[in-house]
Amino acid sequence: MKNDNKNTEVSKDKNTQPFIKRTIQDSVFTNLFKDKKYLIQLYQALHPEDTTTTQEDIVTVTIQNILTDNSYNDLGILVGDLLLILVEAQSTWSKNIIIRALMYLMQTYNEYFRTQKVNLYSSKKVKIPKPELYVIFTGERSEKPEYISLSEEFFDGQDCAVDAKVKMIYNSEEGDIINQYIVFTKVCKEQVKLYGRSKKALSEAIRICKDRNVLKEYLENRETEVVDIMITLYDEQEIMERYVESEVAEAVEQAVEQAVEQADSEAAIRTTIEMCQDFGISTEETVQKLIDKFSLSKEMAENKVQEYWK
Repeated sequence: MKNDNKNTEVSKDKNTQPFIKRTIQDSVFTNLFKDKKYLIQLYQALHPEDTTTTQEDIVTVTIQNILTDNSYNDLGILVGDLLLILVEAQSTWSKNIIIRALMYLMQTYNEYFRTQKVNLYSSKKVKIPKPELYVIFTGERSEKPEYISLSEEFFDGQDCAVDAKVKMIYNSEEGDIINQYIVFTKVCKEQVKLYGRSKKALSEAIRICKDRNVLKEYLENRETEVVDIMITLYDEQEIMERYVESEVAEAVEQAVEQAVEQADSEAAIRTTIEMCQDFGISTEETVQKLIDKFSLSKEMAENKVQEYWK
């Protein structure tokens, strides 16, 4: 793990009270599990059959954010001969997350071999920790497959040289650390709907979670830091949404122009849905774009989106 001294710096507000200003943007997900007290709970939720592993047996693997400069929300842990990679997906469902998990796995293996000074050119077979890939999905989705795989999603189930099987987690045993984290994210979303992306929404979410005994100890000890992290995340999301809106608008306009030239409205509609999916646009927003751009009824637009997912 990176030295905490490099992650933070002490500043002062108008009342000269010190507060923590983050220079490396952890998400609440990674910030929570930096504490081995919660990390062991995470491992036990995934492997309840293991009753002997202790906090000292778990090694956190630093996952560099190779895909984006935004907040870190991915975690790697080494427990004996197991290597667990956990990726968080907060709202947008995307099969690309399989590739993301696979990239992190390969990066982590590379770092593991380097630190262990493993000679991959030796004739002797090297030891390698067994990988487990997880995605914690905190968004809303009607279909909830237990696993998704590279071969199934990208190559129609055909045999391929490399495959990856990812276990999806939508919930967990009530009260365990994974369940508490998922509840926390959902409460935050509920409060954002009421108060927008504001400190008011965060304060209410934290109050509600503490009242429900959801991550209570963590939130009581690190409330200021959690608010700081979430405000940074909200700022990033707003910037990204503005960018996405402009990119999608341009892509949709191009699709419409091509449809006019080719007299193929169905192709244009499908292209629009694909563009929205690629840019992480929600189903509701995608439906609205179809209504606006193609003068479809709401029912027809919803049917078009549902047909795309079949």
